[in-house]
Amino acid sequence: MKNKLILVFSLLWYCGMFSQENARSFSLQEAIDFAIENNRVSKNAALDIKGAEKQKWETIATGLPQISASIDYQNFLKQQVSVIPAEFFGGNPGEFAEVVFGTKQSVNAFAKLDQKIFDGSYIVGLQSAKVFLEISKNAKEKTDLEIRKAVINAYGNVLLAEESVKILERNIEVLKKNLHETNKIYENGLGDEESVEQLQITLSSLESNLNNTSRLKTLAHQMFNITLGTEIDAKTTLTNNLESLTAKNIVLDLMESEELVENNVDFKIAENDKVSKELLLKLEKSRALPTINAFVNAGYSTFGNDFVFFDSDQKWFGSSLLGLNVNIPIFSSGGRGAATQRAKVNLEKAKNDLTEAQQKIKLQIASAKSDYQFSIEDYENKKLNLNLAERIEKKNQTKFFEGIASSFELRQAQTQLYSSQQEFLQAMLDVINKKAELETVLNRINN
Repeated sequence: MKNKLILVFSLLWYCGMFSQENARSFSLQEAIDFAIENNRVSKNAALDIKGAEKQKWETIATGLPQISASIDYQNFLKQQVSVIPAEFFGGNPGEFAEVVFGTKQSVNAFAKLDQKIFDGSYIVGLQSAKVFLEISKNAKEKTDLEIRKAVINAYGNVLLAEESVKILERNIEVLKKNLHETNKIYENGLGDEESVEQLQITLSSLESNLNNTSRLKTLAHQMFNITLGTEIDAKTTLTNNLESLTAKNIVLDLMESEELVENNVDFKIAENDKVSKELLLKLEKSRALPTINAFVNAGYSTFGNDFVFFDSDQKWFGSSLLGLNVNIPIFSSGGRGAATQRAKVNLEKAKNDLTEAQQKIKLQIASAKSDYQFSIEDYENKKLNLNLAERIEKKNQTKFFEGIASSFELRQAQTQLYSSQQEFLQAMLDVINKKAELETVLNRINN
């Protein structure tokens, strides 16, 4: 019996420890750091950088010495017969003798070294590989910014849902108490039935909202988990609360920050596009230049009518060759010129896109600052409105139980309070989200 109890307690302890290990808690910054490392989109962006680094080396390697080797074994099942004048062998003029040249079997082993001496496209390729790596890094930066913003939004949505559930539960508790007291008054003949019904309608509406908000809370947690890059049903808890997080995100100095368009990742990407178009123009121009390649070829061959190539006394014949290949483009019927002009057109378009991106980013920064400013002002306004709504509801509740105010007036005050509560929660969330949007467009992610 004692051993069984020890086993049961051990299992319970193990299960408790296992649950604690699987449950994770996150502050907002911890959630951002975790998502940037574990979010699947972020992982792919990091892999793109590794791929670009390998492609850069792949491009460099094409201009370095290339060595290849080949072994060729031939065995004539039936050798080709040639005919030559028979008089070469003392025969009659006009007659031909059938002869077979060479041996039935042969082995040839060769190694070749190729070296690029000059190729304009190779030089452009090296520059393009560097730009491609920069594009991949900028894409990773943009991905991280978007993931950061998505985590902040998801984190805020969870907090909003949790606070909404708490407020609804608190409101329902108060309303049930009011309904109970009102019902007692009605049963004692001191009130009317309509007052009870009005409170029942309000209670029913709140309970329906609570059920819906509870479901939204579950969905918000699942969305948060997906954004983190963990399992959708993982147990995660949030250590920040909505009000303190809102206070932390009210940073008035942020609206006075310098508007450096060059720091915006979209501007960097547009600039990458312009540089890549410049390189494509260089590439088309380089096609009119000659290409020079050198090579060294060396090998050994051996022959025999039987397969005796591994015998120690088998004779091998060596050969080597040094060569230079020069390819000079002369006339392309205007094809190269047309390609060069097309590259120039694409470059002009990229320059226009860069200017357009610059103007749009300036507008985005101004708009983000305006939205952030408004969210702070709206938060202060909604906070004041909530205090007023609480006072009005409390006064009407007192008046109602004193018989001065009607049930309809009480319900109006309660509805106004519930609406103000939700508006205040949304205003706090807007402050957090609008700050994240402004930081994203300014590329300022330090908390």
